[in-house]
Amino acid sequence: MDRSEEIVDNPDGWVAEHIREYVATDGRRGHRLSGWKAPTLLLVTRGRRSGKLRRTALAYGEDDGRYVVVASNGGANRHPDWYLNLVEDPAVQVQVRGDRFAARARDARADERPALWRLMASIGPSLDDHHGRADARSRS
Repeated sequence: MDRSEEIVDNPDGWVAEHIREYVATDGRRGHRLSGWKAPTLLLVTRGRRSGKLRRTALAYGEDDGRYVVVASNGGANRHPDWYLNLVEDPAVQVQVRGDRFAARARDARADERPALWRLMASIGPSLDDHHGRADARSRS
């Protein structure tokens, strides 16, 4: 990813505001959202259809030096666009507080998922609700 390319922020109102504050303060504000136990990071993926760089804010956990995010999409019956983008192109940019770096995303292996799910559910208990809604709609 070329850092000079324009990045298109998530258009959802509160997410867009969160991203603006996170970027403007180099992560000093926005790393922790009011009322959330989980810290947040900024993830940049390349749009699978548009080819544009897309940025969103996600709650994350840490496991053995790795950042973990969940593509719950609020329990919707489809994966979030950012996840579909990284499946197509796993080269991503990440910002955690003021630290910005390139990374390669991957799905958790089947043997990793139970422990990672417990980690993320301990940080954001509403994930169990999202998981139940997604299971009811047969999304894996």
